[in-house]
Amino acid sequence: MLHRCFKDVYNKLGLEVFKDSFPVIIADNGSEFINSEAIEYDSDGNRRTHLFYCAPMASHQKPHVEKNHEYIRHILPKGESFDFLNQSKVTLMMNHINSIRRKSLNYTTPYKLAEILMNPKLLDIFLLKEISSDGIHLKEELLDSTRIKKTLLESLRIRKKIWIDIVGT
Repeated sequence: MLHRCFKDVYNKLGLEVFKDSFPVIIADNGSEFINSEAIEYDSDGNRRTHLFYCAPMASHQKPHVEKNHEYIRHILPKGESFDFLNQSKVTLMMNHINSIRRKSLNYTTPYKLAEILMNPKLLDIFLLKEISSDGIHLKEELLDSTRIKKTLLESLRIRKKIWIDIVGT
């Protein structure tokens, strides 16, 4: 299953952009990474990346990924099914997570760093965007469309009230 995701990304980006964007992939020893050749090579035998495995129980080997896991668990608590997720919900969640300033990145966001370091085609294809700091929402309700609509309506109501208070009408 995971190798199909890599294939889809590869097909969207092409060999050169994929290789430039993902020269190395660091993975845990999960079963989803068992078919390393399907991830490292395309169907024509072209190497597209190098896959390396972290030692078991060595989260210190990929601490930035672990921080993202922590943020994901704010939105998707442990034990909750991921069956309801689709690409648009995952993108929404990751846009919020990647818009949080990180001390480890000199108080910039992962998104800003991606803008500097990655091919812009990658950001466009995957609909990656930065969420304003006052719009970041790391709660379970983020992925509940009803809750999102209510939050947006409440935000608009408050802004309208502020505008009326400022303008006086």
